[in-house]
Amino acid sequence: MKKALITDYVWPDIEIESEVLRAAGIEPFAAPDASEETLARLAADADVILFCFAKVTGAVLRAAGRCVAACRYGIGVDNIDLPAATAAGIVVTNVPDYCMDEVGDHALGMILALNRRFVPHDRKVKAGGWSSVALDQPMHRTRGATLGIVGFGRIGRSVAAKARAFGMELLACDPLLAPGETVDGVAIATFEEVLARSEFVTVHTPLTPETEGLVGAKELATMKPGSILVNCARGGIVDEEALARALASGHLAGAGLDVLGTAPPPADHPLLGLENVIVTPHTAFFSQASTRELERRTAEEAVRVLNGGMPEHLVNPDVLGRARSGI
Repeated sequence: MKKALITDYVWPDIEIESEVLRAAGIEPFAAPDASEETLARLAADADVILFCFAKVTGAVLRAAGRCVAACRYGIGVDNIDLPAATAAGIVVTNVPDYCMDEVGDHALGMILALNRRFVPHDRKVKAGGWSSVALDQPMHRTRGATLGIVGFGRIGRSVAAKARAFGMELLACDPLLAPGETVDGVAIATFEEVLARSEFVTVHTPLTPETEGLVGAKELATMKPGSILVNCARGGIVDEEALARALASGHLAGAGLDVLGTAPPPADHPLLGLENVIVTPHTAFFSQASTRELERRTAEEAVRVLNGGMPEHLVNPDVLGRARSGI
């Protein structure tokens, strides 16, 4: 019987993917921890790997001598060594469109909560300070305010569609789109223009060598005074120390972060002590519906490749013609 190594997961159980895999004659087994040593040892017995947040390193992939596919539970693939996978003939897949609604809701929820100052006002009232809430902080009228979207892929476009209901003006940038064109009714601009013209900026780019540190001190200074930054993409995209300084100085009114460069963050992380920051633990993707869909579709991709088929979402097309699966 073929075997599927599940490196890690953050939902209650693996019943859904196990049912899909076993129906295809594949027995799943979960790693007890996600260390490189453990995963490399277990990968030697795996015909396919399903991974969530665990790092699938070159050492793990080289140890997986009979593995034909590494299937990501999620969208981003910054936690797998893609060149090593391709060199080994291992097909890499992801599920890039499973949680567009959830992430869009999360990003807009953060924008609204930060702009309306829900968290500090709630804390003030609960501490007995109903009459002491000062209305002296920036608060934008959303109708007519500009929402800048950095990364205009599936999730960025989902955010834009939802933001229209609030009457926001929309502006986006994406390296695959030319400034000056209009896509889905949204004006495409340069990255610098998006930062300079927006009251709200939301980041939806993958983490790549080109986007690591994309939003640093210079870029934050370019943003409008009193504006709000939200990042539901990857922690390495935003310089967190520079962001803390921009928030503490009052240049930015708030920041919403579903991701950080180090997770979990240290107790003395400079952003955790600021009242104009909302931090959630990489849960923007989550709903019961999205998680069930993710489990099922990831397992279906594994079965598809193991049966010699083309996956729905191939991450490393350079593997074609030399893949262990035969595609």
